[in-house]
Order: sequence, then structure tokens, then C-alpha cells
Amino acid sequence: MKKIITTILVAAFALTVYAHTHTNAKLTRETKIIAITILAEARGEGQGGMYAVAAVIAQRAFERKRTATEICLKPYQFSCWNGKKLKNLEHLLKVPQAKYALALAKNIKLLSRDFVGFANHYHATWMKKKPYWAKGQKPVKVIGQHVFYKL
Repeated sequence: MKKIITTILVAAFALTVYAHTHTNAKLTRETKIIAITILAEARGEGQGGMYAVAAVIAQRAFERKRTATEICLKPYQFSCWNGKKLKNLEHLLKVPQAKYALALAKNIKLLSRDFVGFANHYHATWMKKKPYWAKGQKPVKVIGQHVFYKL
């Protein structure tokens, strides 16, 4: 039942956002950075996984009183940005999942952070060794190949 509700939530968000954001307007730097982060972290996880990563970005921004762009670019928070510049990752905006990631990025403040149990951290399930910060922590959600924590 939870999976059905999750699917409905993500689909409803996608349709609503698409209707409000489908435009040929030039993308802002902020929108690109947030969308690229979502794509680099979860483009293979479907819309639910991408929404979950976006919700973590939104949760951190809310908790730390920072912009989503500041959260994404903070060193060692999202590995896709470690040592990389925007121009090195803009190719991700051409993948099929980019349209959805851009919709999430444009609407980052409207996302349901409850979708991930207000998690502010996550890691991939396939990691052989948990990150140091996850040791002894209880996950609040598992979505696709990501484990989410509220630290």
C-alpha cells in the first residue's frame, strides 16, 4: 500500500510541476546545480528515488537555513561536485531524466520532506562499508538503492 501511495505522490507531483514549469526559458545557475545533483545522485533510481534525493536537499536547506544551491555545492556533501565545476557536469541535463530533475529543482521548496521521513542524509545500499556518520544510526526509509537517515 505504501508503494502505491508513494507512486501516486510522485506521479501527481510530476504532472503538477510539469504543467507549471514546462517552458523554454533559460535555466538559472541555481536550477542547473540542483538538477545536476539530483541526476548525478539518483538518475537511475526512477522518479521516486530522484524525488527522495531532492527532498534531502530541501530538508538540509530548511534545517541549515541555506539555499539548496549552497547545500549542493558544500564540499564533500555530494560527491558529484568534488573537484568538479558546473561546465563538467552540464551534459547530465541532456539525459532523459533531466526534465523531471529540472521540475524538482525549480520547485525544491515545495517538495514533501516527509516523503523521506525528514531525512537529511543518505547513502547507497550497495556500499560495502557504511559511511562513518551512519554507524549506529537507524534508517528512517529505504527507497530504491538509497538508505535515508535523520541525523
